Amino acid sequence: MAYEESKTCCFTGHRPDKLPWGLDESDPRCAKLKAALARELDGLYRQGLRHFISGMALGCDLYFAEAALALRECCPGLTVEGAVPCPTQAQKWPEPLRRRWQDILNRCDLETVVQQHYDRFCMHRRDRYMVDRAAIVLAVFDGTPGGTQYTLNYAMDKRRDILLLDPARPEAGAVRFTI
Repeated sequence: MAYEESKTCCFTGHRPDKLPWGLDESDPRCAKLKAALARELDGLYRQGLRHFISGMALGCDLYFAEAALALRECCPGLTVEGAVPCPTQAQKWPEPLRRRWQDILNRCDLETVVQQHYDRFCMHRRDRYMVDRAAIVLAVFDGTPGGTQYTLNYAMDKRRDILLLDPARPEAGAVRFTI
């Protein structure tokens, strides 16, 4: 399957340890963020984007993938890709999260395994894979250093449009940066 870069959006965002609610998705702040992601995805679809790539990490990546899969139910031509850094990505997660991850991957239109074995750079390779194939990067980012910042810096170097959602104020919508 080949997807047009100009019609592709990838996602980067924080893991639970950087979110104020951690793993508690019943927290109202998490619900607001998930609603904001769904609105942004709907807007991107209306702008003509048709392919959405998630890095499948815990936290915001899974929220994004689930929102894209839900949107696919009512939007013709929308496809979702799970970009897995290595086959053991979810191996050490609690069983319910491993099952959720696998369920999401099973529902994706495409699963890409970036490399076969874990090493300390496989997450970065996954992030570069996604950015290299997308015109727009949607991010949940609070300004703290880490993998999300790495991906955004790479996206800026590649001159990608970036949509930033602040996890503390998701109802404000995404701020767009065009480079």
